[in-house]
Amino acid sequence: MSEPWMLVPPETSPMLEPEFRPAVLAHRAFLDAVKAIGGGEPLVLGLERGDGSVSRYETRVFPDHHPKAEANFFFVERLLKFLLWQRGAYRVYVGGSPEVARFLKRCYAPGGLRAFDAEFMGRDVYEKEFEIVHCAPQEVPETREITSSLGRHLNGCRIGFDLGASDRKVSAVIDGNPVYSEEVIWEPAKHADPTYHYSEIMAALRSAASHMPRVDAIGGSSAGVYVNNRPMVASLFRAVPRDRYGEIRDMFLRISREMGVPLVVVNDGEVTALAGSMALEDNAVLGVALGSSEAGGYVTPEGNITGWLNELAFCPVDYNPEAAVDDWSKDFGVGAKYFSQQCVFRLCDRAGITLPANVTDAERLKFVQEKLESGHPGAEAIWRTMGVFLGYGLAHYAHFYQLRHVLVLGRCTSGRGGDLLVSEARGVLEREFPEIASAVQIHLPDEKIRRVGQSIAAASLPELP
Repeated sequence: MSEPWMLVPPETSPMLEPEFRPAVLAHRAFLDAVKAIGGGEPLVLGLERGDGSVSRYETRVFPDHHPKAEANFFFVERLLKFLLWQRGAYRVYVGGSPEVARFLKRCYAPGGLRAFDAEFMGRDVYEKEFEIVHCAPQEVPETREITSSLGRHLNGCRIGFDLGASDRKVSAVIDGNPVYSEEVIWEPAKHADPTYHYSEIMAALRSAASHMPRVDAIGGSSAGVYVNNRPMVASLFRAVPRDRYGEIRDMFLRISREMGVPLVVVNDGEVTALAGSMALEDNAVLGVALGSSEAGGYVTPEGNITGWLNELAFCPVDYNPEAAVDDWSKDFGVGAKYFSQQCVFRLCDRAGITLPANVTDAERLKFVQEKLESGHPGAEAIWRTMGVFLGYGLAHYAHFYQLRHVLVLGRCTSGRGGDLLVSEARGVLEREFPEIASAVQIHLPDEKIRRVGQSIAAASLPELP
């Protein structure tokens, strides 16, 4: 489906993966080719969410009768995939090419190429039937974005928690000052009983509460899609059977009642961005957390959050059809395989590193990080390769977000790894995307903020009565 001329080799080749074909370069090559024939035809995508908000994206494609029109399919399929997981939608308007609309309908039909995405967005996130609607460009609904303020409440005795796939963190915070933090290894994705998840989270909250005179509010972050403090879909709970998932969806409401205080839990990427905005005292911040998977969050130039999903783990960053495949969605080249410990593990063979067996993923990552700290050249090559991925990935993200800052944190940025990642990413931007390098600052927090900063920022989420 892809056209070879779109798959542009990067000027800065990743040490361990020279077959990497950055999305940003393919996107640019396609649009340059369309411009070269006179500008092509307009294509407008409208993404409607459950609350009635709409994101609108305008681009240009080859006319249906043009010899290169076949390239439209790959370009628009990858584009819509990115927009769906960045912004979310249960209904997609395709304004323009009838051939492109028919192709997308086949992709998102049951049994189609993107059936996983259609089911996830429709049934799991928005609890509606997913649909593709063809129309004229001018008939796509106008943009209706809904934004809201997030967190920044520091008064009182608060608990903040961050639930990751390899560890759970919790902090006790009094009037904005952390007085206690702990980090506990766990493996939630392997446990099907909702009681396990409830008990582990309650243990964390009670531990933090024991270090304060009282608890006024609880704020939390976690991987997944959250609506009104209810986890609609989350990889942490993927082992929980569907007939018991209702216990997970109501779990945080139950905890709030039992603790007798307001509780707010949101996607961990949003808290990453919030932590960056609070620390930098500025807005237009994209937070990218490189942990068990990739988490993303965004604070607008006005200091608010949107109703977008920002699930960058599923957004394509490598357009090579032979790229690494995500275990869950079965799609290729998505962020989770490039900006997380999953990337570290899959590059180990090429780096000459044999991972230990019968240990947790957190322990495997620590094993590779210890090799990095000791100067192992293969381990250094892993983080330098990830840094090149990050540079091209951020250049692609800058096409979809209005940015002044990018905050990079998470378990994969601990120790030397964080400096290598950011150094390589900055190098890519300075050499190939100087306009982005001059406008966007990349920040790497200090070690403490990297590891527990999200749980501290999460504590500021609830507003006290």
